[in-house]
Amino acid sequence: MEAMLYALDQINSDPELLPNITLGARILDTCSRDTYALEQSLTFVQALIQKDTSDIRCSNGEPPIIRKPERVVGVIGASASSVSIMVANILRLFEIPQVSYASTAPELSDNNRYDFFSRVVPPDSYQAQAMLDIVKALGWNYVSTLASEGNYGESGVEAFMQISREAGGVCIAQSVKIPREPTAGEFDKIIKRLMETSNARGVIIFANEDDIKRVLEAAKLANLTGHFLFVGSDSWGAKSSPIAELEDVAEGAVTILPKRASIDGFDHYFMSRSLENNRRNIWFAEFWEDDFRCKLTRPGIKLDTDKKKCTGGERIGQDSSYEQEGKVQFVIDAVYAVAYALHNMHQDLCPNSHGVCNSMDPVEGRLLLDYIRAVNFNGSAGTSVLFNENGDAPGRYDIFQFQMTNHSHPGYHVIGQWTNNLRLNLEEMQWSGGDKSVPESICSFPCKPGERKKMVKGVPCCWHCELCDGYQYQLDEFTCETCPTDMRPVPNRTACCPTPIIKLEWNSPWALVPASLAMLGILATSAVVITFIRFNDTPIVRASGRELSYVLLTGIFLIYLITFLMIAEPGVVVCAFRRLLLGLGMAISYSAMLTKTNRIYRIFEQGKRSVTPPKFISPSSQLVITFILISVQVLGVFVWFAVVPPHTIIDYEELRPPNPDLARGILKCDMSDLSIICCLSYSIVLMVTCTVYAVKSRGVPETFNEAKPIGFTMYTTCIVWLAFVPIFFGTAQSTEKMFIQTATLTVSMSLSASVSLGMLYIPKVYVIVFHPEQNVQKRKRSFKAVVQAATQKTDKPNGDTKIEPDRTQ
Repeated sequence: MEAMLYALDQINSDPELLPNITLGARILDTCSRDTYALEQSLTFVQALIQKDTSDIRCSNGEPPIIRKPERVVGVIGASASSVSIMVANILRLFEIPQVSYASTAPELSDNNRYDFFSRVVPPDSYQAQAMLDIVKALGWNYVSTLASEGNYGESGVEAFMQISREAGGVCIAQSVKIPREPTAGEFDKIIKRLMETSNARGVIIFANEDDIKRVLEAAKLANLTGHFLFVGSDSWGAKSSPIAELEDVAEGAVTILPKRASIDGFDHYFMSRSLENNRRNIWFAEFWEDDFRCKLTRPGIKLDTDKKKCTGGERIGQDSSYEQEGKVQFVIDAVYAVAYALHNMHQDLCPNSHGVCNSMDPVEGRLLLDYIRAVNFNGSAGTSVLFNENGDAPGRYDIFQFQMTNHSHPGYHVIGQWTNNLRLNLEEMQWSGGDKSVPESICSFPCKPGERKKMVKGVPCCWHCELCDGYQYQLDEFTCETCPTDMRPVPNRTACCPTPIIKLEWNSPWALVPASLAMLGILATSAVVITFIRFNDTPIVRASGRELSYVLLTGIFLIYLITFLMIAEPGVVVCAFRRLLLGLGMAISYSAMLTKTNRIYRIFEQGKRSVTPPKFISPSSQLVITFILISVQVLGVFVWFAVVPPHTIIDYEELRPPNPDLARGILKCDMSDLSIICCLSYSIVLMVTCTVYAVKSRGVPETFNEAKPIGFTMYTTCIVWLAFVPIFFGTAQSTEKMFIQTATLTVSMSLSASVSLGMLYIPKVYVIVFHPEQNVQKRKRSFKAVVQAATQKTDKPNGDTKIEPDRTQ
């Protein structure tokens, strides 16, 4: 009120502003209650209400003389938004302009409902925008809101929430309302509710001083000092009363206040006020008693012995502490706004007229409102005062932070400004315990590399981090993608890298063992061939069937040789020879043995019926039959060449375990398990057929040719290959499938070749080398004699007859 009186004094003493016109004031107390203020505001509109006095007569019958109330042209106030809203609803009905110096509720910007309302402070929507900018500048995205029940608190929080929704990037964890009349323990419940989302340490608070204080007390009682990071509205501002004796809880609180300045002229004016020179202020005596903690004597009122008597000689600022109230600047600006509007209106409506002309008596409220909205002048703090189309002043705020440590004077320190955009000095900020690093108030921490965000439904600031598992990599912050078949994720799963390619190495145990067996087999086969060549014309060599023996030994040699092709690094040439030789060596061996057993079987079967020898038992015929059988295998391979040319592939699926670090691409020939079996199938048919003939020829005399050795060879070979099949296909799920199958295949082939070599030729070589006396020609007998002898042997198993056949047959 003193600021308003001071402003009126300044205006009335200014010869340039409203010359020859004096402004007066009718000042009423709202008691900060909207209902009481409504009653008081009726005083302002009494002059505009037409009263019917026709029925009223004085005692002498004369009509009464009723003093007409003074007419007001404008209203300055109120402070509280709830009071301004109530008063504005009345004043607009009578078209009386209203200018507030402290009401910041956003709904007062509604020009349809509050069209005669203006204010020299920015609305809370600007304040909410400034507070949102602060939250974002601090890197917070998850905060709670706390509002006192009522227009100011609820409107401020609603503005903040609406702006945050529109801007995005900030989520509201809890929105708590403080009741007008909180019950016992209400603030403890509020703190517990805020702790339900403990990650939301930032608390946006639009509350009155008493509620702020009780929230801080509840936080301290819950031992949460330093946990909550308050961002307070202008109701907190830079006031010391809400944080008195709670400084440790409030440390680090960021508050906001409309930009203001201390008016030096008002300080001089106010400190010079006394009981003698300020009788126009009817509340000044009450202020005097409160400020100096004394008691004035009044007639009929007994003096309180606990308080000293006021002398009247006390001086403000000397005998009591004094600090200029924050609203002084805005009260002065509000009064000047109406004064400048009246001045401009007077110049337009009453040119060259001293005093108020008829055009301004009475003042038209709607026209005055237009002039108020059009003012633009430098206010008491040197900043421009103007209004937008809704009657709001531009947003200009100082940003404060309450700091305790590292300062000789703990208290509020300016850390930034907001004028349509934020300027915040993060370097000057400090938090609980003097910490310089900005604390976090976020719902979810950033995901680690290789993790994607799985958003929480309805809360865009919250997410769960999920690892991109298996062969997935992080495509973006929300998506995991599977790497291409030939790639695997890097260790941090942010990209894919080529899968390492491997092949069977010569130094691997899976290669060394088969290669060693094959090398021994090749040396043994070579020794047999050399021995046979050296003793080519001896009876044992001739009796074994030289021509077919050399063919059979060639097949055995090729079986050993295929081991090295299976181990060698795959290439087009290697793959072609693998296809050709894999089944060829066995086909040659088993074709030769089948021809031999078939010859023996036919000879003795024919001998039972006739003494005429069967056809095609000569060496040349045997060779032709063998090569015909071999040609089937060769033809099949060349057809395979034509249909699917040999080539290499890199198999990424075979060695792709759950752990991608162990994934490997295997360089190999384009030969599937099925194609290998198909390649060997013809040889298996020859082997089974040969076994059948060996079984049928089991009755042949022991000393006749090679029927029984071939039979034992085939039996053993069948056992080897029967063992091979489960081992080969049973390793399909093994991580070393290729190595095991290659080793199994080559070892099985080497064993079957060794069985053939050992049973058919090693005994002959032993006789040739170590018992040459047995390698001599015996009496030659006719085919008829041989068959007859064999028949006798067969028909009389218990007889004593023993016939030595001619091994040269």
